[in-house]
Amino acid sequence: MKHHLNTLFVFTQESYLAKDGEAVAVKINNEIKLRVPIHNLGGIVCFGLVSVSPWLMAMCAEKGVSVSFCTENGRFLARFSGFTPGNVLLRREQYRWADDPARCAGVVRSILLGKLANSRAVLLRAARENATEQAATRLTAAAVLLAQSLVAAQRAESVDTLRGIEGDAANVYFGAFQNLVRSIDPAFTFANRTRRPPLDRVNALLSFLYALLAHDTRAACEACGLDAAVGFLHVDRPGRPGLALDLMEEFRAYLADRLAVSLINLGQVKPEGFIVTESGAVEMTEATRKEVVSAYQRRKQEAIVHPYLDEKTTLGLLVHLQARLLARHIRGDLDAYPPFLWK
Repeated sequence: MKHHLNTLFVFTQESYLAKDGEAVAVKINNEIKLRVPIHNLGGIVCFGLVSVSPWLMAMCAEKGVSVSFCTENGRFLARFSGFTPGNVLLRREQYRWADDPARCAGVVRSILLGKLANSRAVLLRAARENATEQAATRLTAAAVLLAQSLVAAQRAESVDTLRGIEGDAANVYFGAFQNLVRSIDPAFTFANRTRRPPLDRVNALLSFLYALLAHDTRAACEACGLDAAVGFLHVDRPGRPGLALDLMEEFRAYLADRLAVSLINLGQVKPEGFIVTESGAVEMTEATRKEVVSAYQRRKQEAIVHPYLDEKTTLGLLVHLQARLLARHIRGDLDAYPPFLWK
C-alpha cells in the first residue's frame, strides 16, 4: 500500500530550492527558511518566481519526487519527473483503449457515473444539513436533475453522448452552486463557472483547488505506470494531461468544491484576500493561497474507508487507489472500472 506523502508548496517569490544532504532546503535571500527530508515528500509545487537547483532536481528524479511549476495564481506550466515506472505493455494497452470507441465509452461511463453521483451527494448533503428552506428546495431540484443524468449516462453508448450529458449536468450543478454558500457577503456571489480567467472570488478559489487536485491526479497516473496525457473523456490536446483530468472528475465535488464552500462559510477566506485586476480577473493574495493550501493538505490527511476496496485510507490517497483500479481494469484484471462513490 502506498504511504501518504506530503507535497511541498512554495509561494514566496524569488525563493531558491536546493539540495541539502537528503533534504530540500528552501532559501530566501541565501538564508535557509525551511528544510524538509526528501523521503517525506511525494511532490514539490512551485508558484511564480521560484528556482530549483539542478542537483535538487537530480535527487528528486532519483527519489521519485515530481516537481511542478505553476504561475503565481496556480495555472499549470510544466512538470519534471524522473523515469516513469510501470510496464510499457500497460501504456500500449491504454493507447489501444483510447482509440477503441466501445472500450473508451465504458471507461468514460464509469467516470461520469462517479462524478454525477458525487455531485448529487454534495447537493443533497448541503440541502439536509446547512441550507435555508429556499436553498434546500433549489439544491434538491438540482439533485433530481442529476439523478436523471445518471440514468441517461447508464444508457448512453457513445463517448460523444456521454460528453453531452456531462456538459448538461455541469450546468445544472453550477446553476445551484450559489445555494451551497451560506455567506451573505455579496463578494462571494457565484453566478456561473468562469475560467481563464476566473471572474469572481468563488471561481478563483475553485480554479486554484482544481489546479492542486490536477497535480495530485497526474502524479497518481504516472505512479502506477499510466500515461497522464492520454485520456478517455478529455480529448487529446498538446500539453494537456487528459487522463489526469479524467481521474479528477470523480473528486471535483467531493474534495475541491466542498473544501471551497467550507472555507467561505467558515470565514477562513476573506473578501480582502482576493485582488481584482484591471482586466476583471480575480486573483488570490499570497496569504490566501497559503491558507487554502494548508486547508487542502489537512483535508487530505482525513481518514476514510474506500467504498470498493473496503480499506481504511486517507483522502489524499484516494486518487492513487483509483488510478491503480483503472490500471487493473485496462490490464484485464477487473471487468469494469469502479469509480469512487461518496457515501
